[in-house]
This record gives sequence, C-alpha cells and structure tokens, in this order.
Amino acid sequence: MTNTALIPMTHSATLRRLLYEGMQVLGLDPTQIYRQAYQGIALQVGALDTRLVHELAPQFWLALPALSGDADIGLHLGEVMQPRPMDVVGYAQQASSTLREALQVFVRWQHILSGGFAARLLDDEASETACLQIDLDYQGIGSLRQQMECVAQLFSKQLSALTDGEFRLSGLSFRHAAPANLSEHQRLFGLTPQFSQAHDALFFPRALLARPLRSANGPIFALLCAHAEQLLAGLHENQLLNRLRYQIGLRLGREPCDLAACAQALGLPMASLQRSLLQQGRGFRALREEVQRLRSAELLQANTPLREVARACGFTELSPFYRAFRRWYGLPPEQYRLGRGAAADV
Repeated sequence: MTNTALIPMTHSATLRRLLYEGMQVLGLDPTQIYRQAYQGIALQVGALDTRLVHELAPQFWLALPALSGDADIGLHLGEVMQPRPMDVVGYAQQASSTLREALQVFVRWQHILSGGFAARLLDDEASETACLQIDLDYQGIGSLRQQMECVAQLFSKQLSALTDGEFRLSGLSFRHAAPANLSEHQRLFGLTPQFSQAHDALFFPRALLARPLRSANGPIFALLCAHAEQLLAGLHENQLLNRLRYQIGLRLGREPCDLAACAQALGLPMASLQRSLLQQGRGFRALREEVQRLRSAELLQANTPLREVARACGFTELSPFYRAFRRWYGLPPEQYRLGRGAAADV
C-alpha cells in the first residue's frame, strides 16, 4: 500500500493577474507585497497562466491588511479592479444567451477557476430573489474576509457589465464576522451585508436571470463549452474525487463527515454525489478511510500524541482507531511511528 499525499488543489492565475493590476492602481508594489506575504516560499513564476496551489492563498490574504496598511484592502482592491474575460469561463459567460446561462457556466466550470469553490445558483420559482453562493474553503480556515469581499465586488461588477448595468444586488451575505466599521461596505455595495451567515452569497432580483446578453454568440459559446470540458477533465487535482477528499479532510474530527454533509459542502445533491461516485467505481466510506489512513501516517510521523491523532482522524476513542490502523498498515501505530512500518508503505 503506497502512502502518497493527496494531490493539492489548484486555482487559475486569473485573480492574481487582476490583483497585480489593482495593487498597482492603489500605489502598492505587488511584487514586494507577494514576497513579504509568502516570506521566502518559492512561488511559480513565468507564464501568466501558471496555476497556483489553492492552499497558499490564505497566507497572502491574511497578511495583506498589515502589509498594505488598509483594514479594508479587499474592498478597495475590488473597487479598482476591472473584471474582464481572461479565461475560457469568462469568455463562455460573455457568449451566453442570458444571465442565467452565464451563471450556469460559472457553476458548471467553477473548478477551472479554483478547486476550492463550492458555488451554486439557487433559483426558486416561487421567490422573487435568486442567490449565487460563492463559497471558497481552506483547510482549517474557512472563508477569508478580504478575499471574499474582493470577490463579491468582482462578481457584482462582472454581472453588471454582462447586463449593461442592469444587474443590482438586493442582498449580500458573508460567512466571516462583521468588522467594526461598515461604512465602506455600505458605500461600495449600496447596502449593509449580513455577516456570520452560512454562505458567502449574492442576492439579486430573479427576473434578471432571463435578461438576454448583448454579447451572446451561440456557435462560439458551444466551442468554448467544449474547450472548458476538456480543460476541467485535464485538471485531475480539481476533479470531484479529489475535491471530496479535500472536504473530508476539512471535516474529519471537526464537523459531521458523512456523505450528506460532504455533498452539502460541495453544493451537490446527495444522490448526485453518490451517483458520481458509483460511476467512478468508488465508495464514500473507502474515500474517507483513505483520507484517515493518510492523515494518521502524517500525524504519527510528526510525533503527534496518539489521542490527538485518533481525534484528528475522526475517532472518538482509541480502540477503534487501533483496529482501523492495524487494518490499514498491519501493525499498531506505536510501531509505525518507530519506523518499523516502512515496509507497509511500499
């Protein structure tokens, strides 16, 4: 049995390119900001379309307020950044026939943009309001205030551009806690967001979904959608199985970690997730055990106390953890830690 780490999820360089431009407009040196934020971590440089490791993003966004001297830097970046088509998802949205189709394009191929997205469009015919959830998750962190406030502005501006200025927010929710001062939120969004909510989400009049787009182009739309399918199929790290493993890792030892909870976190109906797993010949329990197995080995090698290892792997008692570990590696965890389990990983 090979003890290989889970594949890190990635995100496209689209937001990074817009961030560079926005920081320059605000008089900041983007190269210096990135160097300081990542404190010597070697980042991929070169081509503008180089994909980045999803889990590196929090280090940048958490350091940015202090490095910029601006407690509302996410809002101010969103204010000056100019969203425009820069990838297949953006171009396909522009070629869509209606706003509904443009949003469905984003939801369908969101993982080209980032494997951490758990976005979905909620469209209740009985309601006058539609909702676009734009959740982005990170290990042990959840939602990032500066990032999501910036992203919310970018989405609002992009949807306004697609509809020739007709799009307007009727509500806005964030998962992070409310900051002390909301004057900038009110100025830039034209309303007071709700904080500490279940989702990061944009609310808008449902009637806008049927709004035709002036940039619609059926033949080009079909070509772009076909290309997006090919791109997503090639991003093995952002495909469903790996994103499900990631969600399991987020929840183990912290929150409910069954099929229903993970399906909800991924923005999928439970039956749809189960069907997708069956089509790939995989089972949820087996995937969860895979994450538990890899995590247990990693924590043992880091000399984590056994009770903490068991808890972090989703076990409330040591005895079931011992039984599971013996099944995975053929020896007890103490022997594995001492190095006598090396043969079990080959």
